[in-house]
Amino acid sequence: MSPAGAQKSSSLTLVLMVASAASGGTLQYGYNLAIMNTPAVFIQAFVNETFLERWDMQLEDYQVTLVWTIIVSIFSLGGFAGALIAGPLTIRFGRKKCLLLNNIFLMTGALLAVTSRAAKSFEMIIIARVLVGINAGVSMNVQPMYFGESAPKHLRGAVSLSSAVFTAFGVVLGQVVGIREILGSEPCWQYLLASNAIPGVIQLLTLPWFPESPRYLLIDRGDKEACINALRRLRGCEVQSSELDEILQEQAATKGMRPRGPWELLTDRSVRWQLITVMVISSAMQLCGNDSIYFYASYVFKEAGVSADKIQYITIGTGTCEFTACILCNLLIERKGRRFMLMGGYILMTIWAVVFTIALSFEHYTSWMPYLSMACIFTYILSFGMGPAGVTGILPTELFDQRSRPAAYMIAGSMMWLNLFIMGMIFPFIMSELSEFCFVPFGAVCLLSALFVGLFLPETKGKSLSAITSEFHKLNFKGQDEKCLSQTTTQYQLGEVCLSTAL
Repeated sequence: MSPAGAQKSSSLTLVLMVASAASGGTLQYGYNLAIMNTPAVFIQAFVNETFLERWDMQLEDYQVTLVWTIIVSIFSLGGFAGALIAGPLTIRFGRKKCLLLNNIFLMTGALLAVTSRAAKSFEMIIIARVLVGINAGVSMNVQPMYFGESAPKHLRGAVSLSSAVFTAFGVVLGQVVGIREILGSEPCWQYLLASNAIPGVIQLLTLPWFPESPRYLLIDRGDKEACINALRRLRGCEVQSSELDEILQEQAATKGMRPRGPWELLTDRSVRWQLITVMVISSAMQLCGNDSIYFYASYVFKEAGVSADKIQYITIGTGTCEFTACILCNLLIERKGRRFMLMGGYILMTIWAVVFTIALSFEHYTSWMPYLSMACIFTYILSFGMGPAGVTGILPTELFDQRSRPAAYMIAGSMMWLNLFIMGMIFPFIMSELSEFCFVPFGAVCLLSALFVGLFLPETKGKSLSAITSEFHKLNFKGQDEKCLSQTTTQYQLGEVCLSTAL
């Protein structure tokens, strides 16, 4: 095969593998965020009817809102559980098989959701949301790991970032399927909640045909032949010795060492700032409020002055914005780098949060202010997609070695899901209590995040793990290195004194 043909084959295999894994992976996260918005009124009515039929009790508005908030936010607790079990599952079963087994949670949740109405049980919806949350939690950790370990170094960022592209595509797909003309109507909402099974089936039918992560095969399983075969299939040509040597070096460095647990990372000074970085950035991804907009898009657009009959169509624009931005970020990340995209995204989000606050403050005085408010929401989401949405998931792959990577993803994923749960619970109250100042806390989070990235995150584009580790070494051992230097200087000066005295 000619070099051009080999490159084309390589690109095709990699693209198909990414599409297969993501269809039942991070696409599920975006999809399950989006589908809960349009049928909110119908599910709330179902909860009220269930209480009335069982206990002859009419719920107050705030009680219905509380149950609805639990249904929405329990997805995040499921995601937290999924993030915790993702690490052990990937170590035991591998990246690919873990994604396939993960569909057990998805299919069970879909079955409970589709039968909940006939069973007259809103509790089944809650359990279903927990299960699809577990599925999303596992895939959000395992899929970027699988992609990052399978892609060549020069495409590592772009391939890993495709996880965010499919998350955004899942949001758009969920918003489109969720409009009242399709499945977001009163008779069909239970089918909407169960429709997430379809992408899962696509993954089950296609992913077995693609190879396992080459790094997992060699470093974790010690199967060099399987690693070379996987690399050959993914690259579409003979394996380059430089790429294989890099994996062999990492294998030699971790030989005889077992995979590390989260607590070991938390107590290891040599990865302190790597861990602080992924924890801060993963938390900021949710505390900026972007994903909560998808949970409560109706509340946000109502606050911005949009009429109720147009909200369901305008919300599709939010997902389309992030999807478009993620594609642009995918094209730019290997040119501009991780640090630039992440910092730039948060700076832009800070600006739009300020403009949004001003627009909300003056919307009753100027007729065109609601349109500016709506534009700010779109640009806020667009800025999020240009950086934080995709780059956040890449960092654990690039900052940690093979034996630490699963634990790093567990910690990063836990922070992401816990903060998403917190935001899901308090977001409606922030909207109602702070009114026109509702985006001030989010703007503050974005500003602080941009400052953190600018001060502490080195650029990782195209760098080997050893080069990245050496840059973090300066932060991890700053005090100790200065102390050693001071001691060395003192000893040298004492030696000079002793020598001059002897003379």
